Amino acid sequence: MSTQTVTLHTGDSRQVIRTLPENSVDAIVTDPPYELGFMGKAWDRSGIANDVKFWDDCLRVLKPGGHLLAFSGSRTYHRMTCAIEDAGFEVRDQMQWVYGSGFPKSLNVGKKTEGWDGWGTALKPAHEPICVARKPLDGTVAENIRKWGVGGVNIDGCRVGTDKIITQEKKKGSSFSSVGNSQGFNGCEKSQHIGRWPANLMHDGSEEVLGLFPETGPSKTSKRGDRPHYGGQMMKDLCERGHDDNGGSAARFFYCPKASKRDRDEGCDSLNQKEGTVRDDGGAQHVKNVKLAKNFHPTVKPTELMRYLCRLVTPPGGTVLDPFLGSGSTGKAAVLEGFSFIGIDLSAEYAAIAKARIDHALANR
Repeated sequence: MSTQTVTLHTGDSRQVIRTLPENSVDAIVTDPPYELGFMGKAWDRSGIANDVKFWDDCLRVLKPGGHLLAFSGSRTYHRMTCAIEDAGFEVRDQMQWVYGSGFPKSLNVGKKTEGWDGWGTALKPAHEPICVARKPLDGTVAENIRKWGVGGVNIDGCRVGTDKIITQEKKKGSSFSSVGNSQGFNGCEKSQHIGRWPANLMHDGSEEVLGLFPETGPSKTSKRGDRPHYGGQMMKDLCERGHDDNGGSAARFFYCPKASKRDRDEGCDSLNQKEGTVRDDGGAQHVKNVKLAKNFHPTVKPTELMRYLCRLVTPPGGTVLDPFLGSGSTGKAAVLEGFSFIGIDLSAEYAAIAKARIDHALANR
């Protein structure tokens, strides 16, 4: 049985990652700088997220078949993803994190330009894309998993909702096979799963987001009859499949990680509170001095979201690497899921916050 470990490094990720052994981590789950100069932060315009050499170093430390999940901004995602691909990763998908919070950094064009009242320069941000990439396999998927313990995604561990999906296989003797079922329909066992197949979209459950989804009727368990198979052949499909729910918002089809109000500062009681400035009315020129949250990192991801992502691509007992530790949401999530964790961050201030949050998670998991 593996022993859970946590290792935190303070320093430049480009240098620290070169000290990590080759093929040593099972997954990389990270929220890199978006290269936008967010809130004037120097770390958000360093160019590291678009640096092919950096992602090449990430590829080196990741086991063959291991997955990389990397957030980005909607304006700069393409630059980061191209760098990841150019480093040798296979881009497998794009996930979307959809949320209702956020404010536009928009100029009021009409304020200084006559006749342009009501015009601005930006839309309200409501989603962040996540690059889903994988280090090339060592052989087939099955061979890679046997050798390295990674290569797939954890479907049953990340199903959506609590409704049952029931599958009754066809009677023994059929020569047909089913997509997604390597054993075909030759067995006769009934399998049950809880929840829907995970999708490449997640949302925060806010009123703004729920309003985007239509109301749908119940999706009951049903038995399907004859249907065409490959090449136009007919197969007698006796599968029972369905979700047996009462209907409601179509948002139920997608994972919704609930954000706890205490999540941000949990474990930070012993840290000093610092002063800073915030906007008091949404205007760029109107700020006031306030006592900041003890976790004052400006881009904190919900722990439940990061738990889901870690669980999706990390095998039991595996190790998660986050080369952009920030305030430690990925580390907190990884240890709560039972994984070992390695984190790197340039800022000693943020690293102290991350350590406090991760230590608290370790003590209370």
